[in-house]
Amino acid sequence: MSAVRPRTLKTVTAAGGTSETYDLAVDPTRSTLDTAVRVAKLAEKARIDALFTADLLSFDAQGAIGSQEPLVFVSALSQVTSRIGLIATVSTTYHHPFNLARLFGTLDHVSNGRAAWNLVTSSVGEENFGPGELPSPQERYARAAETLDVVNALWDSWEPGALRVGPDGRAVLHRERVRPIHHSGPHFTVAGPLNIPPLPQRRPVQMQAGQSEAGRELGARYAEIVFTSLPTFDAAVDFTQRIRDRAAQLGRPGGLPLVFSSFHATYGATEEEARRLVRERREAIDFEHGRAQVADMLGGGIDLSEVPLDSKLPESLLPDVTSVNRRRGRVDIFARYARQGYTLRELVVAAQDTGHWAVAGTPEQLADAVEERFRAGVLDVISLNGLADPKQHDFAVNGLLHELRRRKIVADDYTGTTLRENLGLQLPTGAATPARL
Repeated sequence: MSAVRPRTLKTVTAAGGTSETYDLAVDPTRSTLDTAVRVAKLAEKARIDALFTADLLSFDAQGAIGSQEPLVFVSALSQVTSRIGLIATVSTTYHHPFNLARLFGTLDHVSNGRAAWNLVTSSVGEENFGPGELPSPQERYARAAETLDVVNALWDSWEPGALRVGPDGRAVLHRERVRPIHHSGPHFTVAGPLNIPPLPQRRPVQMQAGQSEAGRELGARYAEIVFTSLPTFDAAVDFTQRIRDRAAQLGRPGGLPLVFSSFHATYGATEEEARRLVRERREAIDFEHGRAQVADMLGGGIDLSEVPLDSKLPESLLPDVTSVNRRRGRVDIFARYARQGYTLRELVVAAQDTGHWAVAGTPEQLADAVEERFRAGVLDVISLNGLADPKQHDFAVNGLLHELRRRKIVADDYTGTTLRENLGLQLPTGAATPARL
């Protein structure tokens, strides 16, 4: 019997999605992949577990996020790396499951088992996939659930032994072990089987972003990792308990899904320097533009132009979360802030981190904050960003990551050859063991 590996914190860093994409696009001597290649190599050298690509399907919806298609982007990065995982954000609302199974299946093959899918249902972009308005959250998550059922069935349609090594060293295909799925549901009819050979991971790692009630239900049922905005320790405890209790009710193993928090870190060599950087950042905020940011955090459609910056928001301006059609989890966070008595000025400051977990301090102080959540069991995966900047890289890798490793919270090296192995994730019940040629 193999020894059980001790639980360790997993690390992720962003690749792409910054305004530098535009600078690269106008430079004929460079590729829009250049910075990401540098980040990917630095991250792999630091033994960070995965690269993450976000996506939005509208122009200027949130800076340059969405300025490069994630699957093409990480497929290119797979060819300049060999160990680090590759997470692509792709929407189920605007993609068909047969295509998704093929796309992520191909990514898993070209990367030799390093693919992960961050599933979203899209809060923007309906104007580009019309006709029609953005479907309701209930409709989007129902489609997402059926998409996952179909995609997983397609990945499992090649049974163990369907593809083996013959006496001459070449592959032998046993067609009788490649079976149709015969899916017929409210959104899709898919006969199958998948026309791509069995994947190195059998199934790519499945992440899901969303923390509304419908999002939690989908994550509890399917996700191996959930990506969430958990700005406070209490919020992290509440979310983790709720989603894991529901996952247990659905018969899933303990400890699933893993909780992934974006960590907005302000590093300082001293506590004083970190405080100064936070102060300077706040002094640079355009508070009039910030009114629109807060309105967006509250679901849009509200006018904050007449609210004094140092006043609280009247209850009449706060939305009923269930009436909002997009980003309900984010709306809930900012509506709670407002009801807790935040002034509009304080809400604008909070909006700079878009509801994510923000901490300032020395690498040791930041490690204390990370360790608290990790030891409490409400943090399994964390983002360490800014590696393209030499100073940020030094703080993140030689400061925070070094300190977390000193405390035995983060592993020193990769532990497997696939992303699933490195994250310590078992194949879900019902998924066949990956075929080994």
